[in-house]
Amino acid sequence: MILQLPLDPSQEKYLRNAGLLLPDEKILEYSKAGEGNMNVVVRLITQTSSLILKQSRPFVNKYPTIPAPLGRIFIEDDYYRIVNSHVFLSGFSPKIIFRDKKNHLVAMDDLGIGADFMGIYSKRMDLSPDEIATLPDYLLSLHQLEIRNFPDNMEMKKLNHEHIFFYPLMEFNGFDLDNIQPGLQALSMKYKTDLALKNAVKTLGKRYLQKGNHLLHGDFYPGSWIRVDSGLKVIDPEFAFMGDAEFDLGVLIAHLKMAKTNPETIQNILARYTSQSALDEKLLHQYIGTEILRRLIGLAQLPLALTLEEKSSLADEAATLIQKP
Repeated sequence: MILQLPLDPSQEKYLRNAGLLLPDEKILEYSKAGEGNMNVVVRLITQTSSLILKQSRPFVNKYPTIPAPLGRIFIEDDYYRIVNSHVFLSGFSPKIIFRDKKNHLVAMDDLGIGADFMGIYSKRMDLSPDEIATLPDYLLSLHQLEIRNFPDNMEMKKLNHEHIFFYPLMEFNGFDLDNIQPGLQALSMKYKTDLALKNAVKTLGKRYLQKGNHLLHGDFYPGSWIRVDSGLKVIDPEFAFMGDAEFDLGVLIAHLKMAKTNPETIQNILARYTSQSALDEKLLHQYIGTEILRRLIGLAQLPLALTLEEKSSLADEAATLIQKP
């Protein structure tokens, strides 16, 4: 069954046979739910319930030319089942209702209509004080879970590894950054030709591929947080894996820096986390710098409200964090 819009008879038949719809239950809405960068995501509203249907394809939904492992949808399922057994974490993610291994599809409860936090880059939205406190608290609780068995998710890690640690620093990767912002391609060559920087990132990438001790969300950035009536929620953990706690926190801090968040706010987040858990500061800085460079000069671009000069300054800071953390 191919999950797609609009609803067709084959999809409706599937939903009824799967027990997600009662025999005579009327469908009130069948619509796109969010951007669905990695997967196809549909909202199903009936007279009695509201569900989110999510299906993985053998490619990245937003970039169909990029292959992606089909099993990622079940990593998300495994992650949700773990966090939903934790008193605090269970308040931030949906509960899985249905899992179809053959069709690489899951159904989960609907957290409600909301928006992600991508607007923080352009200042169209801001994080509230409660949300700012929630982010490190969520990661603390997640990283302190005692997990003995979680899939290595190596296929997704390798996909992410290419786009974080390899592709951005390729001199000739076929992606013209001037299409994003005039002058960005020339700016990027300073980093793409820096052998010491590339070697440092390569070494960090090897560490990323190793198995670590903490369960990570794996993509803890504003696109994975949504604001609904009941508060901030955390979604899209298809990149989840056992790794360095510094990676999740580094991604968070990197995106706050790119959103020009007040440095004092960033320091407060770090202090809130480190007050309860020790961190390798050098490793944290390296992950922060690598994520910044990846987003400035890699394929996974963001709607950043930064001038070329601001990007240059931030990229210099990132390079320093990587080489002289």
